Amino acid sequence: ALTSAAIARAKANAKLNAFVTLDEASAMKAAVAFDASRRKGGCKPLGGVPMVIKDNIEVAGLPSSAGTPALKEFVPRKDAPVAAKLRAAGAIIIGKTNMHELAFGISGYNGAFKSGPEPGVRNAYDATKIAGGSSSGTGAAIGARIVTAGLGTDTGGSVRVPCALNGCASLRPTVGRYPQAGIAPISHTRDTAGPMAATMADVAILDRVIAGGAAVTPANLKDVRLGVAKSMLANLDGDTDAAFRAGIDRLKSAGVTIVDVEMPNLGELNGKVGFPLAIYEAYDDMVAYLRRSGTGIGIGELAKGIASPDVKGTYDGLVIPRKLPGPNNTVVDAKPAYDDAMKAARPALQVLYRETFAKNKLDAIAFPTTPKVAIAANPDSSSLANFLLFIQNTDPGSNAGVPGIQIPLALGAASRLPVGIELDGPAGSDRRLLAIGMAAEKLFGRLPPPSPSR
Repeated sequence: ALTSAAIARAKANAKLNAFVTLDEASAMKAAVAFDASRRKGGCKPLGGVPMVIKDNIEVAGLPSSAGTPALKEFVPRKDAPVAAKLRAAGAIIIGKTNMHELAFGISGYNGAFKSGPEPGVRNAYDATKIAGGSSSGTGAAIGARIVTAGLGTDTGGSVRVPCALNGCASLRPTVGRYPQAGIAPISHTRDTAGPMAATMADVAILDRVIAGGAAVTPANLKDVRLGVAKSMLANLDGDTDAAFRAGIDRLKSAGVTIVDVEMPNLGELNGKVGFPLAIYEAYDDMVAYLRRSGTGIGIGELAKGIASPDVKGTYDGLVIPRKLPGPNNTVVDAKPAYDDAMKAARPALQVLYRETFAKNKLDAIAFPTTPKVAIAANPDSSSLANFLLFIQNTDPGSNAGVPGIQIPLALGAASRLPVGIELDGPAGSDRRLLAIGMAAEKLFGRLPPPSPSR
């Protein structure tokens, strides 16, 4: 009944374009099998729970398109390890979710796969707005209450941005915490799978299934120290600014110690790391993935079939020729900038984070996950300016390799769209972050569900 209801909700919300593949037959077969095992005393931590998985994470027997036409017929023979962990724990995978093409963007405006009348994955709270990306469909499906949880991937904000815009919780784990095999890549230095769910408590369960360890319990907020960096409060819209400040005040009232911190040169250091890593590693990593996974195509054929103009421009102009944007609308060789990023800029960024945490005795740095609520869904939503704006706060921690959680905070007073708060902690502090997130979400409360009329 639970699986059947989830599938019915997915069909009823076709306008969101949340799914590339809805696997009703296999999901119902798995549900029947679970019910039979349960009657015999079988028990699993995710037993019988319908879930979704982003379409760049391989699931045996289902197409794994990575949101791009050239891979729409690629059907892997085995699960990616992160998907296998969920399935072994009893999860029922009802389908593969739509995404920003090849995970190269934050809008989710992908015209290649659609079930509704308009292109692009749509926001659960307002179908005229973007769902965020690149894990767009998973965020929309959870926000719309189709399922309670799923998996996405994150390179510079791709599990946190859609969860912020759709009112979901998520974890970008410390890089290396989860296995990355069987996932279409951008950058092996930056990429990670990430759990996305209705609540932080659900996110913690998914993390435990994937990474192991004991159950996480909510932290005592009176023992928590959070830093706020002024540079992460730039470019906020009115709803986001008001919700974030109110959230910080509530945390203070609950006993959290809030510390103003300085992170000098954060933006400059991050700029020397983000694009050089993503653009340079994307070529070699994708070539290796296409060959290793048995897709039967090369990177040239992949690039030729790209449907989204923004991603097409990135691949043809930068990824394939191994270039980076230079001065005066020129392009320059990416290798020197990549070498500098790996040898100097990224280590310096990591030192800045470590010193900020240590000097101020912080559990985490708190900031608005995205500077704005969801914007209108149209081709312009995929502009470079919007991309840079929406990853403004999520990208630095990604490049430093530290973990971050996104917590639903409130609906904006004017927009009635979700606003999220992120906490980034020291490398390896994933479980501590989850414990703080579980306590904070009790303080903030659940967001009301989307209105059917929107």
